[in-house]
Amino acid sequence: MHKEAAIREPLILGRKTYADVTNDVCRPIEDKAPRMWYILFTIALIIGLYGVGSILYLLGTGIGTWGLNKTIEWAWDITNFVWWVGIGHAGTLISAVLLLFRQKWRFAINRSAEAMTIFAVFMAGIFPLIHMGRIWLAYWVLPLPNQFGSLWVNFNSPLLWDVFAISTYLSVSMVFWYIGLIPDFATLRDRVKRPIPKKMYSILSFGWSGRAKQWNRFELISLVLAGLATPLVFSVHSIVSFDFATSVIPGWHTTIFPPYFVAGAVFSGFAMVQTLMLVMRKAMRLEAYIHTKHVEYMNIVIMVTGSIVGVAYITELFISWYSGVEYEAYAFFNRATGPYWWAYAAMMTCNVVSPQLMWIPKLRRSLVFTFIISIVVNIGMWFERFVIIGTSLHRDYLPSAWSMFYPTHIDIGVFVGTIGLFFVFFLLFARFFPVLPIAELKTIVKSSSEYYKNLPDGADHRIETSKNDVKTDNTNNH
Repeated sequence: MHKEAAIREPLILGRKTYADVTNDVCRPIEDKAPRMWYILFTIALIIGLYGVGSILYLLGTGIGTWGLNKTIEWAWDITNFVWWVGIGHAGTLISAVLLLFRQKWRFAINRSAEAMTIFAVFMAGIFPLIHMGRIWLAYWVLPLPNQFGSLWVNFNSPLLWDVFAISTYLSVSMVFWYIGLIPDFATLRDRVKRPIPKKMYSILSFGWSGRAKQWNRFELISLVLAGLATPLVFSVHSIVSFDFATSVIPGWHTTIFPPYFVAGAVFSGFAMVQTLMLVMRKAMRLEAYIHTKHVEYMNIVIMVTGSIVGVAYITELFISWYSGVEYEAYAFFNRATGPYWWAYAAMMTCNVVSPQLMWIPKLRRSLVFTFIISIVVNIGMWFERFVIIGTSLHRDYLPSAWSMFYPTHIDIGVFVGTIGLFFVFFLLFARFFPVLPIAELKTIVKSSSEYYKNLPDGADHRIETSKNDVKTDNTNNH
């Protein structure tokens, strides 16, 4: 007997019409913000201001306020920088790669993921600036003419490559994110009644009218930017890894760093997207658009990239033994058994063991389990960066130079403050900008929503329903 293939799970749940999509996405912006938004925003703002205070104190006093010493000259500052760049990785990757592959499930997550990228890269950019100590000399990293002084930047330094890679990545990501928002700004411009928001959305929408020519250009520029952004995603974290890989310190100068850092960045970035999406779907009542199917797809990516990271850890250990270089072997032996063994154990547990639980379909589709694992993964990825930096430095060639790193309250304040500032930015984005792409979601209502999937073949009322939807939508938009 010939068995029919099962219908693919819908991407939009419920009897959603075109008008419903517009109303559901615009509701959180048009209505008064819920009390929970104000509570979360206040908490994030207080933490963020504490971080700003810590940074101002640091700049006024000097980076001696960090817990650095003669042996460990790099610690939390560079750890946090690499961690934030990693988180900023997945947003543009999710959006650009899934757009190029025409994946419909990206519509539920791409907007927030792109916003997350921009805010995470902002946070990452803070650390190199404050690490300079004299932030007013930040222009020294730019290739300016010699009239500015006898200093010329060192183009051999991977730290300079970082400046170019991250600034390029940020600018492409911002343009990609903003262009995707233009049609939705036009929808909000036509819907809002208050004059100030109306004027604001009118400016942001660049006079978008939805003509076929505009849509044609919109599609074209989106594809071009996606094509540009995809290789950039891989280049940025590869270059961040060169900060370590081009040195001669045992535990750092390994050729596996670029692919291993990229996999780790995608891993941590997808985990942060999960954390934000699960909170947002509940807070903004978007359960019909972000549900178990999206969570499962994301978890599969986390599982795969987590496995790649695990293989990279084992490869590092094997090569350190196989190389026959006793300093290299000691660096990795010390990671696992030395004073920082607990950080190494946390890294291995969070990054290698926890994603393997995703092989169980029931856990992979569980929203509570996914939320917990997404936080665990990002804790593990922070420990990974700390283990790479701290344990490679704290045991020098001379035992008399061995030391430990203990963070000061300024170290902790700056790091926690950037987390607060990140959530301040993200909550403002969720309050005033559409968190789902309205126009793109409407393109999959007919092909991937639960209601239309369950209609019998050739149902006459399908056409009538679509006509009514369009009428309602036009009424709502104008």
